[in-house]
Parts: sequence; C-alpha cells; structure tokens
Amino acid sequence: MATSRVYIEEGTTSVFAVSLDWPGWCRRAKSPDLAIEALDAYAERYAKIVTGTFRPGTFEVVGSAKGNGTTDFGAPDVRGAWDKVPLTTRELNRQIAVLQDCWNYFDAVVDEAPQEMRRGPRGGGRDRDAIANHVREAERAYCSKVGARVAPRTPWDEQRDVVVTTLKSPTPNVKWPTAYAIRRIAWHVVDHAWEIEDKSVSSE
Repeated sequence: MATSRVYIEEGTTSVFAVSLDWPGWCRRAKSPDLAIEALDAYAERYAKIVTGTFRPGTFEVVGSAKGNGTTDFGAPDVRGAWDKVPLTTRELNRQIAVLQDCWNYFDAVVDEAPQEMRRGPRGGGRDRDAIANHVREAERAYCSKVGARVAPRTPWDEQRDVVVTTLKSPTPNVKWPTAYAIRRIAWHVVDHAWEIEDKSVSSE
C-alpha cells in the first residue's frame, strides 16, 4: 500500500502537517491531529495540481520538529533530520516537476481570476495582482536562500529558471537544503493559488 511521509511542525499557536513527498501539500491547524486532518481534507484539491500520478495512500508520520515565530505567523519554517538526506537525482527531478506543476497551476488561477478579491481576514485586502506580485517577490528573496541572486524586475519565467537551475546544482553552505527549499517554494505558490480561488469574487 502506498504511503506519504509527513512530518509535524509544531509551534505555540500553529501546527503544520507537511508532506515530504509532495511539494506544496501542507496544511495548518491548531494541533497535530487537526493538521493531519486538514492535510487529508486537501488531498483531492491538491491532486488537481499534479499532472503525474498522485496516489498518496496512508500517512506515515516520520517525526516532528519544534516550530518558531515564523511557524506561528503562518509559514512552515523548520528543517529536520529528513532534510539532511540528499534527494536522489530521480527524486529531485520528480519534485522539481511537481514544483513546476504548482507554478503552472498558480499561473492558470491568476489568469482566470478577477482582479478584485473578496475582502476577508485571509490575505487582508490584497487583490489578485498584489497577491501575484507578493509571490513573485517572495520567490526572488528565496533565491538567496538556495545560493542564487536575481535582480529586481527579472521576468518571472527567467526567475523560475534560475530557481530550477540552482536547485539542480546547489552551492555549498546554503541556508535552505534543497528538499526544504522545494517544499517551501511550492507551499507558498499553492497556498496563494488557493487563496485567490477562495477569494475570487463572482462576476455575476
């Protein structure tokens, strides 16, 4: 039976359940059990992102890590022993392909969404283009975490090419291990794609 490796990142007020095998599949709740439930509840929605075969099976919780202020702010930020194990070339390419799926999904969501977003507590009052700009600029900042520099106003496709190239040939002593970097970038893209979907205002 297929299994999906998951770890728990436990902060004071927020807990993340994070898939190690499927970048971007990561949900937050108030307790480990609720975070696992939330992750499971989003499996069908996540499946729409992945173009390859997605058979998550049952969850295998491989460990937990103590969160920090970023965890409680609302972003997964902790690395664990699992990140010290290098990805095989095959697994690295598979996970990068999933990251590309996440980018493609985000782009499609942005293209189809109205400019004006429904107001509410999630994401404050940002509209579609502001959310997209936030994701692009965050990714530019993430590049430095994996050993690359991207100039401001670099076209997004070129910026993504830099990300992929750097992930495939990481430099020594980077701040983010490759596997974590893929997960974090994919999570941010997917989370905001879902935000845009959830906050899209009906055109009727």
